[in-house]
Amino acid sequence: MEFLLGNPYSTPVGHCIERATDGSLQNEDWTLNMEICDIINETEDGPKDAIRAVKKRLNGNRNYREVMLTLTVLETGVKNCGHRFHALVTSRDFVDGVLVKIISPKNNPPTIVQDKVLALIQAWADAFRSSPDLTGVVQVYEELKRKGIEFPTSDLETLSPINTPQRLPSAPEGDSALHKLSTIPQPAPHVVPPAYIAPQVPNTLASGSINPTPEQISRLRSELDVVRGNTKVMSEMLTEMVPGQEDASDFELLQELNRTCRAMQQRIMELISCVSNEAVTEELLHVNDDLNNIFLRYERLEHTEKSDQLEQTGLFGKVGQELRPSVSGKEAAALGSMRNIMCFEHQSM
Repeated sequence: MEFLLGNPYSTPVGHCIERATDGSLQNEDWTLNMEICDIINETEDGPKDAIRAVKKRLNGNRNYREVMLTLTVLETGVKNCGHRFHALVTSRDFVDGVLVKIISPKNNPPTIVQDKVLALIQAWADAFRSSPDLTGVVQVYEELKRKGIEFPTSDLETLSPINTPQRLPSAPEGDSALHKLSTIPQPAPHVVPPAYIAPQVPNTLASGSINPTPEQISRLRSELDVVRGNTKVMSEMLTEMVPGQEDASDFELLQELNRTCRAMQQRIMELISCVSNEAVTEELLHVNDDLNNIFLRYERLEHTEKSDQLEQTGLFGKVGQELRPSVSGKEAAALGSMRNIMCFEHQSM
């Protein structure tokens, strides 16, 4: 197959994956990992080329440092990329034909690799269970459980995962510690690990409060950094957007980000009600306050958008259509400046 399609590492995303999974790396290269996600999201062949490169790195590889780096790239892609990539990653062909083979008894991989693979399969099965075209991983997960395979567990793993928006304007949308205290790693705070599918309704928590372990608290705080990153990006977008002049794709991203943050807030409220650690609860409350503030700004923008639309279609209607061709460049620029000033004053309120 490689003879017909060429070296998987020869494509732009394949070359990045080769570099990001090089066994000589001391740590994950998050900048490179997010560049991979950008290419996957922005190019037609990105998802397919990325999977080919991942398969090449994983199949038959006994360098488990490279395998772990590749699994990190893979899960980062699931968190940051959209449906096209999800469809390939969650297919039975990939999960059973690539991931499960890594942990087969004949390969006898280290425990850390086995746990990583099983954690990913379990997390994706939970995340994509309600998506009919992404249930290949669910089928494999259920089959492994019937065979008696034990999957990693933790006290707060009864909460379902959330995925996030596909891409940010300034930086490059699985499951998380916020939602499951799972092992999916997070990039630097300036990135929104994204999401895409609608979050599922969480399973019922065990009765009584939960006192998380230090490891779970660490993971949870890492996830809260992600929420703060989402909030920061949303704030920056709201600051830069001029009502009536925003790019359609930017506004769609803002809407998706708003939906994702609201889903995250739902999980935060669930944790507030069940976590007994006072310091953690205080952090959750602070993040919840930040989310409420950003939602107010978003609602103001939406209100301004609707008001402008009514004004344009109601008050000016046909008159505006008749006069528009006669507006000079200077007049248009002046109108734009006035809009900017009005928007700035509105956001400063």
